[in-house]
Amino acid sequence: MPTNSATAEWKGTLTEGAGHIASRTGVIDAPYSLKSRTDETSFTNPEELMAAAHAGCYSMFLSALLAGTQFTATNIRTTSHVTFDKVGEGFAITGIKLVVEAEIPGIGEDEFMSLATSAKDGCPVSKALSSVPMTLDAKLTVPA
Repeated sequence: MPTNSATAEWKGTLTEGAGHIASRTGVIDAPYSLKSRTDETSFTNPEELMAAAHAGCYSMFLSALLAGTQFTATNIRTTSHVTFDKVGEGFAITGIKLVVEAEIPGIGEDEFMSLATSAKDGCPVSKALSSVPMTLDAKLTVPA
């Protein structure tokens, strides 16, 4: 397997500086800054990238768990909210909330909730972030 990697370059002070993040594949190629952590900017930040990785991993893992039970999702939409707060003299990631809406023909609510929770606990990114308090808001939607 190829090594998954990204490179970050930073110039200037923490508060006035900015940087650039690029992934090995070139899919991520974006500026980042401290201000993007608290203000609306066109730059990204580490927490946003973490949220994207977590939402993607969760959706894939839930799909894999569904396949093991002979269900196939028509759609899985996951949003990861990563909270970044001042803690003591510094800052920390203080919580993650996963919000998932899934359309899965034929599955019951209880089985869906069980698989959704297993995906939260078992996806590789969740495991890596296990020191952060994490919640799940899962909703099974009805096909239109």
